[in-house]
Amino acid sequence: MPTNHADPTQASGQPSSHSTLILAITACPTGIAHTYMAAEKLESAAAILGYRLRVETHGSVGIEGTFSQDEIDRADAIVIAADTQVDLSRFAGKRLVSARVADGIHRPQELIADALAATPRAPDNAGSAPAAGAGSTTGASDFGGLLYQALMNGVSYMIPFVVVGGLLIAISLSLGGAATPQGLVIPEGSFWLTINKIGALGFTLMVPILSGYIAFAIADRPGLAPGMICGWIATTGSFYNSESGAGFIGGIVTGFLVGFVALGIKKIPVHRFIKPIMPILVIPVLTTVIVGGAFVLALGQPISWVFSTMSTFLTGLQGGSVIVLGLILGAMIAFDMGGPVNKTAFLFGAALIASGNPAPMGMVAAAIAVPPLGMGLATLIRGRYFSKPEREAGIAALFIGFFGITEGAIPLAAAKPLQVIPANMIGGAIAGGIAALSGVTDSVPHGGPIVAVFGAVSGVPMYFAALIAGALVTALVSLLLLSISARRTARHTTTASADAVLPAPTDAPAAPEKKTVLDYIDERTIVLDVDETDRDGMIRTLTGLMSATGRVTDQTAVAQAAFDREQTATTGIGDGIAIPHAKSDGVSSPVIAFARSRGGIDWNSPDGTKATLIFMIAVPDAAAGTEHLTVLAQLSRCLMKPAFRAAIQAAMTPAEVLQAIAVGVGPRSAEPTGVS
Repeated sequence: MPTNHADPTQASGQPSSHSTLILAITACPTGIAHTYMAAEKLESAAAILGYRLRVETHGSVGIEGTFSQDEIDRADAIVIAADTQVDLSRFAGKRLVSARVADGIHRPQELIADALAATPRAPDNAGSAPAAGAGSTTGASDFGGLLYQALMNGVSYMIPFVVVGGLLIAISLSLGGAATPQGLVIPEGSFWLTINKIGALGFTLMVPILSGYIAFAIADRPGLAPGMICGWIATTGSFYNSESGAGFIGGIVTGFLVGFVALGIKKIPVHRFIKPIMPILVIPVLTTVIVGGAFVLALGQPISWVFSTMSTFLTGLQGGSVIVLGLILGAMIAFDMGGPVNKTAFLFGAALIASGNPAPMGMVAAAIAVPPLGMGLATLIRGRYFSKPEREAGIAALFIGFFGITEGAIPLAAAKPLQVIPANMIGGAIAGGIAALSGVTDSVPHGGPIVAVFGAVSGVPMYFAALIAGALVTALVSLLLLSISARRTARHTTTASADAVLPAPTDAPAAPEKKTVLDYIDERTIVLDVDETDRDGMIRTLTGLMSATGRVTDQTAVAQAAFDREQTATTGIGDGIAIPHAKSDGVSSPVIAFARSRGGIDWNSPDGTKATLIFMIAVPDAAAGTEHLTVLAQLSRCLMKPAFRAAIQAAMTPAEVLQAIAVGVGPRSAEPTGVS
């Protein structure tokens, strides 16, 4: 339908919408799912608004769709939807909005409008920055948002080092290790011992990389080298007389300290002759000395004690305590599926791998695939609770879940959050708890069945048991909640229809004087989950149902009358609804047939949706001016109510369809209509 929203390009003197070019960058810490989901949503939003949009994705495979300088020069606005650091130096003088990647998924049209209305960036502010940092016009630009962006930037660069290191260690132990009373040991001089040492090197680099890229996200390139150096100091306890080092906690602390110290030095006014050497000499050296010295002299020992105490506590967890940890981590992983809570639990498990405690990652890994596998299974078990796009998303979620990508369940959670998110959390908690109880470990910061295939998981049978149990619970709980929701919807519709449809009470009950839809439909003219995909084929199917009741005497004539009506104007009214109707001498008495399409039928509806709920009305030619329009009006009013549509969609039998109709339009009239 046409809208009257103001076009921001008109208010600011920009080109009209058909010539407006938007450039967008999307990125998430893992670069697997959110990156590409945000890209797709932004492209769709731009098409709706009538703008041209190009997306540059910063995914796990690298940067794809890199903008040319000509495109940047011609661009009217820039949208950054990223949870990692993005180089903004290319966009000096451009209108730009910066936000989290989730905003690109959930409010793409707003981001585009904000970008077109933004103030052009000054050249002095055009350096690299966190995605939602300087220049942002969204809420993600506050201090808390900056901290989150910087941490996620560090995590995104750290993950490949842990993955490579963990896989090499797992492969070397599984193929070259010999069983001993102390566990798997690789013999001296073995080729696999070399592979094991290379993997250990990946773990050694993990914390310096984390620290360096946290600092990089805050202070740009001047913070990178000091961040890595101070991160190495954090992991090397000999600098501050500690046996264990400060671990990943120390790396996070040094990353933030370096970032803000470097940023502070960067803002100090200096002579123009000194300014060129500031980013390559003055800032890195001063920052390294300040933060490195502070860590060695004051911060190293207390942070090392905290990290050592936490590691000892986690290693010593047994029985109920370790189960509680598994329940908490599993629920966190499944809660926001790639969001901040998920990433916090993931970082906790991944960072402890390098500390020699892969058990928390085992709990996390078991829960990671539960939401996509569980919701994919739910769409297979009870497809009628889901729309066609949701069922398709469920199939994709099963595939994505195998590879340990939690975000595969996001489309289903977005459509039905009150039912899906609690189910995900319960299933994730159960998977994490079972993994904790059975001592499952994971030496790679990833999850899903795929890590077991690569041999990175210990206790494989119990790992799969945790996965399967969590997925089953998620599927069953979500279906239970969806069923409860459908029943509540039906009860709500009952209350509403009692006020709006039923006559006022009298001293004695009386049947309605006017006929309702129920007077013209019965179980014989209802068919559910039809595989027909053609409009004319569906009309013939419904006409056949009518003919079986004896109310249609000339099936061909009635179908042709319906076809002729479609030629005049479509009877698809939008929201997945079509009401084909025919008036013909081939009808002996008014009749209604209903079909629910499994996959939807293109009915040329004004909103472009496929019709899944099809009510066909057939009346004798002589009655067309009265009953035909009355029944059509009743149906149209009811079908515009989401609660009524939901009840019809949730019905499992023709009898339940009739019950939903009775709730919506009132009971059958007392006057006989010839239904037999």
